[in-house]
Amino acid sequence: MSIIEKAARRIDQERGQAPAPAPLQAPAEVDFNDPVVAAAPATASATASATASATAPATAPSVQAAAPASPPPTPAGAATTARQSTQKVELDLAKMRELGMVTAAGGRTSLLEDFRIIKRPLLKRAFSAAAKGDNPGNLIMLTSSLPGEGKTYCAINLAMSIAMELDHTVLLVDADVARPSVLRTLGLPAQRGLMDLLIDDKLDMSEVLLRTNVDTLSILAAGTSTPRATELLASSTMTNLVKEIAHRYPDRIVIFDSPPLLLTSEARVLASHMGQIVVVVESQTTTQHAVKEALHQLEGCANVNLIYNKTRDIPGIEETYDYHYG
Repeated sequence: MSIIEKAARRIDQERGQAPAPAPLQAPAEVDFNDPVVAAAPATASATASATASATAPATAPSVQAAAPASPPPTPAGAATTARQSTQKVELDLAKMRELGMVTAAGGRTSLLEDFRIIKRPLLKRAFSAAAKGDNPGNLIMLTSSLPGEGKTYCAINLAMSIAMELDHTVLLVDADVARPSVLRTLGLPAQRGLMDLLIDDKLDMSEVLLRTNVDTLSILAAGTSTPRATELLASSTMTNLVKEIAHRYPDRIVIFDSPPLLLTSEARVLASHMGQIVVVVESQTTTQHAVKEALHQLEGCANVNLIYNKTRDIPGIEETYDYHYG
């Protein structure tokens, strides 16, 4: 067969069959000195990196956009804790001393000694074994027959005196919801407090409790005024609240500044929750009839005590004194 016929037959065979794949080149046949071949690995790597970079931003925004709608549990919990953190207030202790109130740095005065005498039996009863069915002894209410006899003044001084104890803390509650005066007397603005806790069952004590710069003293304001104050104080919610604050801390004394007994119904209802009651009587002003009527309102209540307030100084006794040691 001639060379031309062999070539024609080969062309006919190639037209009727798929071309055979080219055989792989052995590595030894690659010339890495060729600049085109040497650049190939770097180009492939750069392409892979660019592809990864292009893919990552396309995925990341969807995750970031979803984050605000579904915050992780820990930050959400932290936000809740911050919302419920107790507020801190500063008592002007220098101003309180000027007003004649008890303060730890006020020096030894007759007033300080008076409240040391007053608080001792109250503290003893507060932590004595109670009979079954008795109210907690560490719930102490200060009240009076009529306004102006000094019950708020005595409540603050008693709280400050007990706060000086080494083994006790004090919660001072402004329960005179008709005419709250604890914060005003201390120079503090009005705050949410007792009534708000009774109205809003979602409100937590920590959201309204006021910590002070006296480490062992906290304050609970009267809160929002309401015409249903008597009913709220008589409610099971109030019963549960006073039990909770009485037992939350084993060393705590809770002092309630109550409305006057002869003007409102709130004082009698509040007295039903208390373990001890102190009636402030203004010297040479409050009549015997008013005192007897006030005590009549408290019939059935255990541990009723009297403070004779605004007495004249005894001649020959100095207002301030101190001991001097050699």
